[in-house]
Amino acid sequence: MTDQNWSILIPEIFLFIWALFIFGLDLGIKRKNPKILGYSAMAGLTITGILLAIFNGGILFKGMFQSDQLAIFFKVIFIGSAFMAVGSSFDIASEKIRHHRGEYYGLILFSTVGMMFLSSASELITLYIGMELTTIPLYVLAAFYKDDKLSVEAGLKYLIVGAFSSAILLYGLSLLYGLTGTTDIVTMKINLSLVFLSYGKIGPGLILAMIMVIAGIGFKLALVPFHMWAPDVYQGAPTPITAFLSVGSKAAGVVAFARIFVNGLIAFASDVMKPLDWGIIVAILAAAAMILGNITALRQRNIKRMLAYSSIAQIGYVMVGMVAASELGIASVGYYMFIYLFANMGAFTIATIFNDKTGSDGIISYSGLSKTSPIFAAYMSIFLLSLAGIPPLGGFAAKYLVFAAGIQAGYTWLVIVALLTSVVSLYYYANIIKTMYFSAEEPTIKIHPSFPANLVLLISVIGIILFGIFPGPILDWALESAKIFAF
Repeated sequence: MTDQNWSILIPEIFLFIWALFIFGLDLGIKRKNPKILGYSAMAGLTITGILLAIFNGGILFKGMFQSDQLAIFFKVIFIGSAFMAVGSSFDIASEKIRHHRGEYYGLILFSTVGMMFLSSASELITLYIGMELTTIPLYVLAAFYKDDKLSVEAGLKYLIVGAFSSAILLYGLSLLYGLTGTTDIVTMKINLSLVFLSYGKIGPGLILAMIMVIAGIGFKLALVPFHMWAPDVYQGAPTPITAFLSVGSKAAGVVAFARIFVNGLIAFASDVMKPLDWGIIVAILAAAAMILGNITALRQRNIKRMLAYSSIAQIGYVMVGMVAASELGIASVGYYMFIYLFANMGAFTIATIFNDKTGSDGIISYSGLSKTSPIFAAYMSIFLLSLAGIPPLGGFAAKYLVFAAGIQAGYTWLVIVALLTSVVSLYYYANIIKTMYFSAEEPTIKIHPSFPANLVLLISVIGIILFGIFPGPILDWALESAKIFAF
């Protein structure tokens, strides 16, 4: 690997230029054919994936940007979530977004570029810029229904909370720079170790820095107690954007957390370093997310709000693998996010299609859906059962791996909390299945998804079943990506 391997930037540069092309194309066709824009965006993402497979493995800008296995793994998740978000947007682009369709698709691509930069960042400033490139387009997309009060409210809340969390994160990163004299994450790790070995302590500055960085990234992840924005934003935003937020944005937060804490602050992960122990702090937040997310989801009658609280609980499960701070832990996090891509994007795609046809997000509206749209109901059941962790679907293997990593690292109590809350989650997931299959009401609406939406659903179902029965290839890839941290 050379220090100036410019070719590793080709996927990001191409996708950025393609987003600009989408803007121009929208003007060229005089905003009359939204399908051309949608298919063009999907084509651009597909080409980006191909370019990523060709141009990878190298470092740039003296190590500030690196295309390692962890970055490539998460870039696939980002591209996949964007592809599915675009694929599920065809109907709303035709019916609800009369103007600025090019901007809608282009902003999704811009946000994806930010995620890709973020995953390759090995330096604090680059990482922060990548995170802002990710979230700024999402502020606009959350409020894209300008005539819908809920959508405008969602965008405004997301902007205010996002700006606040960014300020907290930036302050935390500046403290880390002040303590270590560097923004390079690996050098930061070395300098912290040298200071600790020389003086036997670092002091409250590091504790404050870690708390502020956890809070800043916790807002992006909707980790309790930084979750308050998620239900309202998820409900008000266009449903494909909600799906993109719940998968792509969360995966970006996960990789940022891994870069800073599991790489840069790994020495302070265990209780040996009390009170400089970020592991126990994150473990408590993960337990709170699982408990609050699952219990609150029980009371929801709106499917988007239910999935919002479900996603809060899901990030709690993800953080079980993160606090393990081991090769198995990071691999389990990667595998979990990969499967979560299929399950959550699939569930939100169903919600998008259903809302397009019925105008409702109420769970009760799904009554008897299996009678008129049996395939549609079967898809939704598979997605929900995977989120609940039922074998042989991918969600079971994902939960098993993070729980195994947690036990291996000594967080048995956290795994017990995760197991008990998983049982609670089964109730509200199964309630939707019961509503679709065993309701006495006779439905009148038959669902006919568009071709792109059907493609998204098919990919999601195949991914959940295939990688649930044969987790080996993805798990091996995730294990390979975890080796970059040299545990």
